[in-house]
Parts: sequence; C-alpha cells; structure tokens
Amino acid sequence: MQKIAAFLVAGVFSTAAFAGANCSKHPKSEWMPEADAKAKIQEQGYNIKKFKVDGNCYEIYGTTKDGKKAEIYFDTKTLEIVKSEIGS
Repeated sequence: MQKIAAFLVAGVFSTAAFAGANCSKHPKSEWMPEADAKAKIQEQGYNIKKFKVDGNCYEIYGTTKDGKKAEIYFDTKTLEIVKSEIGS
C-alpha cells in the first residue's frame, strides 16, 4: 500500500514538472490573430516549425536565429515570452 501511495505522489509531482506555461487569460477577442503572431515571432528571428495554441498561450517549436532548438510560450495578447526552453 505504501508503494502505491509513493508512486501516486511521484506521478503528481512529475506531471507538474511537465506542465505548460501559465499565460494570462485574455478574452479571445483580445488575442492577437495567429497570422500576425507568427509574423511578429518570425521578425524576432525565430524559425517556426510548429505553431499551436496551448491553453491561453501561443506555443512554438522551432529554432532561434542562431540555429538553437527552441520551445517558447507567448502571451496571446502581448506576445510577451512567458516560458522558453532553448537548447543546442
């Protein structure tokens, strides 16, 4: 029984570690249109391989202008970076 409880607790904490970013909740009417968001993100030097909506965030998978892998979450209204993971 203790092993099961420990397993469940570990599962809860590991899930939280992989959770997405916490973006502000804006009404969809205030969101920047996806096409505009993609264009502005590319103007910042990112190459977008995948663009998607994740909860209240715009999320991209792609590369930086230096060619590094990037996973970045943006606020849907302001395009402020909420969370980023830049690799090699």
